[in-house]
Amino acid sequence: MAACSIALVFTGCHRNRFPSYPDNYREYAYVTDGGGNSVTVLDLVYLRRDRTLPVGKNPTGIAANPQRNEVYAVNSGSNTVTVINTELNRIEATIGVQHQPYSIEVSSDGKRAYVPNSGSNTVSVLDLDSRREIAQVATGEAPGLARLSQDGKTLVVSNRLAGSLSVYTVNPEDAQHPLTFRDSFSGCPGATDLVVEADSPDYPSFGSKAFVACSGGHQVMDVWLAADADSYRGKQDPSLTHDFKLDMLDVGRTPVHLTLKPGNGELFVSNFDSDSISAISTYTNEVEGTYLIGSKPTRSATTGWSKTTVIPADDTLWVSNFGADAVSVYSIGDGRMMASTHTGSHPDALAFSADEHLVLAVDSGSADVSVIRTQPSTAPTLVTLLPAGPQPNDIAIKAFTLRKP
Repeated sequence: MAACSIALVFTGCHRNRFPSYPDNYREYAYVTDGGGNSVTVLDLVYLRRDRTLPVGKNPTGIAANPQRNEVYAVNSGSNTVTVINTELNRIEATIGVQHQPYSIEVSSDGKRAYVPNSGSNTVSVLDLDSRREIAQVATGEAPGLARLSQDGKTLVVSNRLAGSLSVYTVNPEDAQHPLTFRDSFSGCPGATDLVVEADSPDYPSFGSKAFVACSGGHQVMDVWLAADADSYRGKQDPSLTHDFKLDMLDVGRTPVHLTLKPGNGELFVSNFDSDSISAISTYTNEVEGTYLIGSKPTRSATTGWSKTTVIPADDTLWVSNFGADAVSVYSIGDGRMMASTHTGSHPDALAFSADEHLVLAVDSGSADVSVIRTQPSTAPTLVTLLPAGPQPNDIAIKAFTLRKP
């Protein structure tokens, strides 16, 4: 494997299996390293480590800006967010937030970001143009993740110790009050991961649903997010213009991660202590089934998100099995596991390359990232292992084309 990895860079070993890129194309993976207080930059065109950037203490979450060539690393130990210029791969700025930030959510227009601060029970609102914190809003105890609705009008935050979900109205034009508290919903012990699904991909203002993994038990909480009063649905049924809890759905033990199928319709739950995944119909709010997938599943990701994908959509779910040192491939259409490939030790966070010909697994136990070729999905191939620092936590991908002079 090592010989082939070296040959891939210098002589093009099996290069016919990889896409060809123009000279000005760039694609990087950014991996937070809590042990080294740094972000490791991996070049996904040449499959090599590009450099290591020193950031704050214990970086955890990381996210890319969808509109500009920047990546943001959350430094839990130093209460800051580091701004990385991805064209130059250098540090551009450091933004102060509150105590023990954990993750970051960036708006679709690339102008705002939201950082839950687990140690201060707040969420920070960042202005990414001026690169500063413009507001702090109270949450429940120990907020972990924040997610925006598809239309950008609602922000939801999971509160782990409170076992709750906080809901806010987003006011993008109001710098003094960028978030307005709307509601909260309790009864979800160990609330961790969450996703927001639009009621309709074509008509997001009709309303949305938020799903929250209750990792302290064996359920997923399902919350309706208010539809616009002026929308068709809001006019037809005024009760839908308010937030309310829909259901508590029974899944496996210790649900830790949620993944929506592209186009909505199905939600997949990683059940850490049941060695299984559960499939939920987001239309009917029913658990369709629970399936064995591997030892201690943590994260999952589905193909089909990329607008530039060079592979056919084949309805596959990729699952990192923390306890088996492997990534499994599950066929959504057939309802069965198709294949599995070995990784480094304790794979956790997953990310696809921009065109989805690679899936990257962050190996938290062996300080590296497994690079896996996704095609054919019935026989995925471990291409190489790239160094990622002593305590890799999370990963974000940024691809772009440089302007020619």
